[in-house]
Amino acid sequence: MKQEHLLIGEITKPQGIRGEVKVRHYTDDPDRFYDLETVLVQEGSAFREITVNGVRVNGDDVFLTLEGIADRNEAEKMRGLKLYVDRAHARELADDEVFIADIIGLPAFDTKGNPIGTLTEVLTPGGVDVFVFKTPKGTLMTPGLKDVLQEVNVDEGRIVLNEVRLAEVSILQ
Repeated sequence: MKQEHLLIGEITKPQGIRGEVKVRHYTDDPDRFYDLETVLVQEGSAFREITVNGVRVNGDDVFLTLEGIADRNEAEKMRGLKLYVDRAHARELADDEVFIADIIGLPAFDTKGNPIGTLTEVLTPGGVDVFVFKTPKGTLMTPGLKDVLQEVNVDEGRIVLNEVRLAEVSILQ
């Protein structure tokens, strides 16, 4: 299911005394923040746009200066806010890429059509993503390898897993 707004990060804390905030990014490329002119924050069911005045990336850490946030006290009020972009301002995807937000909640089936469960989370520990499914037997975790994930189809709303490879590489808790 394609989401209108894509989660790109969460403000974790103020940084310094001039209103800068530290952001936990939910993207595979923190440098993508340099391209942002605005971000969206959710307030109830609506989204409010905030201008990005400055971006600093240091390794895996992202720091933002946002319009209207001039000191540490104002930055502290932003703690915990999730940052979004609308789909029109999202980065371009390669043909074989999908946004994680678009596949969370999709049902998974094996290549024979048997239901497996629902995708609840994608962990990105580095290297290979780990797909986490809620199944009738518990939690199923499997690497995001092409020979395991036969198909990830956002338009048709399904994920197809190779049951032979799945039995070899998955962890059932």
